[in-house]
Amino acid sequence: MKHKVTLLPGEGIGPEVSAAVRRILDASGVHIEWEELAARAVNTDKRTIGAEVLNTAAIESVRRNHVALKGPMATAIAGGARSVNVALRKSLDLYANLRPVKNLPGVKSHFDGVDVVIVRENTEDLYSGLEHEVVPGVVESLKIITEKASTRIACFAFEYARKHGRKKIHAIHKANIMKLGDGLFLRSVRAVAEQYKDIEYKELIVDNACMQIVMNPVQFDILLLPNLYGDVMSDLAAGLVGGLGVVPSGNIGDEGAIFEAVHGTAPDIAGKGLANPTALLMSSILMLEHLGERPTAERIEAALVKVYKEGQHVTKDVGGTAGTQEFTDAVIAALSKA
Repeated sequence: MKHKVTLLPGEGIGPEVSAAVRRILDASGVHIEWEELAARAVNTDKRTIGAEVLNTAAIESVRRNHVALKGPMATAIAGGARSVNVALRKSLDLYANLRPVKNLPGVKSHFDGVDVVIVRENTEDLYSGLEHEVVPGVVESLKIITEKASTRIACFAFEYARKHGRKKIHAIHKANIMKLGDGLFLRSVRAVAEQYKDIEYKELIVDNACMQIVMNPVQFDILLLPNLYGDVMSDLAAGLVGGLGVVPSGNIGDEGAIFEAVHGTAPDIAGKGLANPTALLMSSILMLEHLGERPTAERIEAALVKVYKEGQHVTKDVGGTAGTQEFTDAVIAALSKA
């Protein structure tokens, strides 16, 4: 089957890791026609709040192709333009953020046997960006929780669990304090859980969940969270297995999906051939599964695992000495023998 996929290379090291992953996918034999575009609008001033950040052509491409692979994008802190990442998700209504987190052989971590999937609501909560200054020195940010968004992310999580043989879901909340907002989230999830008696359902307050996951991550199977908690806990979980450079991410909606690396743009090493493509490659594996190319996805994952097990051609960030090209060549060589 031939697929047309939008490629959004990103910024900083984004173009380098995107090119590497494209080489690997092309070498796998999967038939992909790439449509490469910049995600950020050309005339965007990153310092200007309210600037239109999205390249209209890129949005149209994703809508047309229904799937995209995206490199990392920079976001200004405490000011500046809107996040391109958030804007993409909201514009395309990619309401489910999927972050599988598991150990990769050869990568040092504090725990073995970690295999947890983070399912995060992706369109509302405090990420709605509804803020205003009430009076000088006082800012109000609105946390938006709706029954519709909470129900559909719960449906996504339980369907994912059933499809992938997962047995347990924890809903994470702070409903002891935010009784209305997080209370609505919990009531919505509970209603969905009633329809999936084959899947064990539990709840944890978010601060307790953070403690529990760093003490004993193997107790968790799927974590289901509103937007902000999901953002924090997915990065926390990634830290248990080696960091954001070795975990994938997918943003999925009813009409399309974007698979992306969630690590930073690393401007200090951009253009030096040192970047690690692993996170984006793992995200592309999720993308192939989404496209129905599971055998190819499994072959690429096996090749990646082989390179990490051997440890001779891994990049500096995971304890090796290889550059981007050497790592990519090694994965392609392992793929050819798979």
